[in-house]
Amino acid sequence: MGMGKEKQAQEAKDAAFKRLYGVKPETFEKMKNILQKAFTKLHKAGGRPPKLTATEKLTATLKYLREYRTMESIAADYGAAKSRICETIQWVEDTLAKDKTFNLPGKRVLRGETPPIDYIMADVTESPINRPQKTRKNGIPVKRSGIL
Repeated sequence: MGMGKEKQAQEAKDAAFKRLYGVKPETFEKMKNILQKAFTKLHKAGGRPPKLTATEKLTATLKYLREYRTMESIAADYGAAKSRICETIQWVEDTLAKDKTFNLPGKRVLRGETPPIDYIMADVTESPINRPQKTRKNGIPVKRSGIL
Protein backbone atom coordinates (compact mmCIF):
# COMPACT_ATOMS: atom_id res chain seq x y z
CA MET A 1 0.00 0.00 0.00
CA GLY A 2 2.91 2.34 0.60
CA MET A 3 3.80 2.37 -3.09
CA GLY A 4 0.31 3.53 -4.04
CA LYS A 5 0.52 6.56 -1.78
CA GLU A 6 4.00 7.43 -3.04
CA LYS A 7 2.78 7.23 -6.62
CA GLN A 8 -0.23 9.43 -5.80
CA ALA A 9 2.05 11.94 -4.07
CA GLN A 10 4.37 12.02 -7.10
CA GLU A 11 1.40 12.46 -9.47
CA ALA A 12 0.15 15.34 -7.30
CA LYS A 13 3.61 16.95 -7.44
CA ASP A 14 3.69 16.48 -11.22
CA ALA A 15 0.21 18.02 -11.59
CA ALA A 16 1.21 21.00 -9.43
CA PHE A 17 4.40 21.41 -11.48
CA LYS A 18 2.41 21.36 -14.72
CA ARG A 19 -0.05 23.94 -13.38
CA LEU A 20 2.88 26.16 -12.41
CA TYR A 21 4.98 25.90 -15.59
CA GLY A 22 2.58 24.52 -18.20
CA VAL A 23 4.74 21.47 -18.98
CA LYS A 24 5.36 18.10 -17.34
CA PRO A 25 8.54 17.70 -15.27
CA GLU A 26 9.99 15.31 -17.87
CA THR A 27 9.43 17.87 -20.64
CA PHE A 28 10.96 20.57 -18.45
CA GLU A 29 14.07 18.42 -17.95
CA LYS A 30 14.40 17.78 -21.70
CA MET A 31 14.11 21.52 -22.38
CA LYS A 32 16.59 22.32 -19.63
CA ASN A 33 19.15 19.84 -21.01
CA ILE A 34 18.89 21.31 -24.52
CA LEU A 35 19.26 24.84 -23.19
CA GLN A 36 22.11 23.91 -20.86
CA LYS A 37 24.13 22.48 -23.77
CA ALA A 38 23.57 25.64 -25.83
CA PHE A 39 24.25 27.84 -22.78
CA THR A 40 27.54 26.08 -22.03
CA LYS A 41 28.62 26.32 -25.68
CA LEU A 42 27.68 30.02 -25.78
CA HIS A 43 29.64 30.91 -22.63
CA LYS A 44 32.57 28.50 -23.17
CA ALA A 45 34.95 31.29 -24.17
CA GLY A 46 34.50 33.00 -20.82
CA GLY A 47 33.83 36.69 -20.40
CA ARG A 48 31.39 38.35 -18.08
CA PRO A 49 29.31 35.87 -16.04
CA PRO A 50 25.72 35.66 -17.30
CA LYS A 51 23.00 37.26 -15.19
CA LEU A 52 20.62 34.29 -15.52
CA THR A 53 21.36 30.56 -15.61
CA ALA A 54 19.87 28.31 -18.31
CA THR A 55 17.27 27.03 -15.84
CA GLU A 56 16.29 30.57 -14.84
CA LYS A 57 15.96 31.50 -18.51
CA LEU A 58 13.67 28.54 -19.08
CA THR A 59 11.50 29.26 -16.04
CA ALA A 60 11.24 32.95 -16.98
CA THR A 61 10.13 32.01 -20.50
CA LEU A 62 7.59 29.48 -19.25
CA LYS A 63 6.20 32.01 -16.77
CA TYR A 64 5.86 34.54 -19.57
CA LEU A 65 4.06 32.06 -21.82
CA ARG A 66 1.97 30.41 -19.11
CA GLU A 67 0.89 33.33 -16.95
CA TYR A 68 0.74 36.14 -19.53
CA ARG A 69 2.87 38.24 -17.19
CA THR A 70 4.62 41.33 -18.40
CA MET A 71 8.35 41.24 -19.01
CA GLU A 72 8.76 44.02 -16.45
CA SER A 73 7.14 41.86 -13.77
CA ILE A 74 9.31 38.86 -14.59
CA ALA A 75 12.41 41.08 -14.72
CA ALA A 76 11.65 42.30 -11.20
CA ASP A 77 11.51 38.69 -9.97
CA TYR A 78 14.97 37.94 -11.36
CA GLY A 79 16.59 41.33 -10.67
CA ALA A 80 17.20 41.88 -14.37
CA ALA A 81 16.23 44.49 -16.95
CA LYS A 82 13.16 44.07 -19.16
CA SER A 83 15.41 43.99 -22.22
CA ARG A 84 17.34 41.05 -20.70
CA ILE A 85 14.07 39.11 -20.23
CA CYS A 86 13.05 39.90 -23.81
CA GLU A 87 16.39 38.61 -25.10
CA THR A 88 16.08 35.58 -22.82
CA ILE A 89 12.64 34.62 -24.15
CA GLN A 90 13.82 34.96 -27.74
CA TRP A 91 16.95 32.90 -27.04
CA VAL A 92 15.00 30.11 -25.34
CA GLU A 93 12.42 29.94 -28.15
CA ASP A 94 15.07 30.03 -30.88
CA THR A 95 17.28 27.44 -29.17
CA LEU A 96 14.41 25.01 -28.63
CA ALA A 97 13.16 25.53 -32.20
CA LYS A 98 16.63 24.84 -33.66
CA ASP A 99 16.87 21.59 -31.71
CA LYS A 100 13.67 20.32 -33.41
CA THR A 101 12.75 18.13 -30.41
CA PHE A 102 9.67 20.21 -29.69
CA ASN A 103 8.45 21.07 -33.19
CA LEU A 104 4.68 21.17 -33.36
CA PRO A 105 2.61 20.72 -36.49
CA GLY A 106 0.40 23.57 -37.70
CA LYS A 107 -3.20 24.03 -36.54
CA ARG A 108 -4.63 22.54 -39.73
CA VAL A 109 -2.61 19.35 -39.31
CA LEU A 110 -3.73 19.06 -35.69
CA ARG A 111 -7.37 19.38 -36.73
CA GLY A 112 -6.87 16.91 -39.55
CA GLU A 113 -7.95 19.34 -42.24
CA THR A 114 -5.97 20.77 -45.10
CA PRO A 115 -8.58 22.11 -47.53
CA PRO A 116 -7.83 25.09 -49.75
CA ILE A 117 -9.40 28.39 -48.78
CA ASP A 118 -12.63 28.83 -50.72
CA TYR A 119 -13.91 32.08 -49.23
CA ILE A 120 -12.52 35.02 -47.41
CA MET A 121 -14.93 37.17 -45.43
CA ALA A 122 -14.27 40.82 -44.74
CA ASP A 123 -16.23 43.16 -42.52
CA VAL A 124 -17.01 46.22 -44.65
CA THR A 125 -19.62 47.77 -42.41
CA GLU A 126 -19.83 51.53 -42.86
CA SER A 127 -19.32 53.58 -39.74
CA PRO A 128 -20.27 57.25 -39.61
CA ILE A 129 -17.50 59.60 -38.48
CA ASN A 130 -17.53 63.26 -37.58
CA ARG A 131 -15.55 65.34 -40.00
CA PRO A 132 -14.36 68.86 -39.17
CA GLN A 133 -16.49 71.58 -40.67
CA LYS A 134 -14.83 73.81 -43.23
CA THR A 135 -14.81 77.42 -42.10
CA ARG A 136 -12.86 80.50 -43.01
CA LYS A 137 -10.67 80.04 -39.91
CA ASN A 138 -9.32 76.60 -40.80
CA GLY A 139 -9.55 76.99 -44.58
CA ILE A 140 -6.90 78.25 -46.95
CA PRO A 141 -6.33 81.97 -46.27
CA VAL A 142 -5.00 82.78 -49.77
CA LYS A 143 -7.12 82.69 -52.87
CA ARG A 144 -6.45 79.71 -55.04
CA SER A 145 -5.54 81.91 -58.00
CA GLY A 146 -2.70 83.39 -55.95
CA ILE A 147 -1.10 79.97 -55.29
CA LEU A 148 0.15 79.37 -58.81
